[in-house]
Amino acid sequence: MLNMAEGLARIGALAASPVTSALGAAFAAAGFELALVGGPVRDALLGRETHDLDYTTNARPDDILRIVAPLATATWDVGRDFGTIGAKIRDPETGRAEQVEITTYRADSYDGVTRKPTVEFGDTLEQDLVRRDFTVNAMALRVPGPTLVDPTSGVEDLLAGVLRTPTDPSVSFGDDPLRMLRAARFSSQLGFTVASETVDAMARLRETLRIVSAERVQGELVKLLQTDDPLRGIRLLVDTGLAGEFLPEVPALQLEVDEHHHHKDVYEHSLTVLRQAIELERTRHPEAGPDVTLRLAALLHDIGKPATRRLEPGGGVSFHHHDVKGARLARKRLNALRFDAATITSVTQLIEQHLRFFGYAEGVWTDSAVRRYVRDAGPELERLHILTRADVTTRNKRKAATLRAAYDDIERRIAELAAQEQLDAMRPALDGNRIQEVLGIRPGPEVGQAYRFLLDLRLDEGILEPADAEERLRAWWAARTSDQG
Repeated sequence: MLNMAEGLARIGALAASPVTSALGAAFAAAGFELALVGGPVRDALLGRETHDLDYTTNARPDDILRIVAPLATATWDVGRDFGTIGAKIRDPETGRAEQVEITTYRADSYDGVTRKPTVEFGDTLEQDLVRRDFTVNAMALRVPGPTLVDPTSGVEDLLAGVLRTPTDPSVSFGDDPLRMLRAARFSSQLGFTVASETVDAMARLRETLRIVSAERVQGELVKLLQTDDPLRGIRLLVDTGLAGEFLPEVPALQLEVDEHHHHKDVYEHSLTVLRQAIELERTRHPEAGPDVTLRLAALLHDIGKPATRRLEPGGGVSFHHHDVKGARLARKRLNALRFDAATITSVTQLIEQHLRFFGYAEGVWTDSAVRRYVRDAGPELERLHILTRADVTTRNKRKAATLRAAYDDIERRIAELAAQEQLDAMRPALDGNRIQEVLGIRPGPEVGQAYRFLLDLRLDEGILEPADAEERLRAWWAARTSDQG
């Protein structure tokens, strides 16, 4: 809960920081206004950690560069056309350079066809604030002073925990449809409720999201998944129909319930898996940042179920091969959202392999089977551990305990085998060059076949001495040659 007195003390300290004080004094001496704006002001009031500082001013870009140059260790003007100048300002007390962005007041207009604004510089701070996305981001701290400027009652919304637009949401979202995704992200990030009129506008205008580039949509999805509670934002996207515009496989998980055929709610199950994966992620790797790849895999791991659902005689429901189908659907969707190849490969592999473990719970695997599990998982083994554990959502306590114990056992066996056999280096005793020398053959398909034979030996029997591997290889080759003769 926001304590106003404490919040004002925090933004006072923010305004008094050496970097802000130096910038405020420099702009005032040059005859211009300067204000801290947006996220840093909001987060200081909430007691959240503040990161890169954003400022706004009535100075034009050339004037901004001239004013900050004596204070900066570096400047860049890649955003000059939009009025933004970046700089690194050295803190006189710590000597550490702090990154800042300073933007000329804006009064943009939009054409409603693209989300690219017609850039127009504004004349007043209040005019600049009203054009921003949400009231809690439309507050500024004028320096020197400091003076809190809040023309759209952002403080009241912070106190109430409400997210709403500074102007009519239909106009705000019509100007920039990406703001609808930002509503979901900030709802999760801040734990705020989105105002009802804002939610209604998101539902009405969901189709306008189509003018936003896939890269920008992907960026907001990633930021949402990086929050502590992405489920809140995901529910909002599904309920308003926005998810159907860029991630339709998630709302499709809300399968119709047949009165004669019963199965768990796949949508709610998927959200539970995501929540449990995040909890395990924090427990197992408390110092690491949010793992977006793992979270994508958790959210999408069952998206193959709608296409593979079969109503069986007697009231049963099956989803045969939904893991394989889901991996294909995920690859197609993540490609459309312009995710990088490494992320797509990892997510689809996790989805395709997320059912592998459940055969272990039904009967103890041989050492060979455990080795193959590790080999197939490769660098995704730890994520697969987390996803598989998170995928247990049964309310049957005995069944859940049995599955946890089985996975504890497989992790223990993997650790033991790794210690005994250097399991991470899952390679046969002979490389391709040595195979050619032993068999007296040239490079070609036979070398690959021989390599796979040796790899199977490695998986089935563990580490072989090179001499033993050569003997087994010659025997395999002789038998193969005899069969072909």
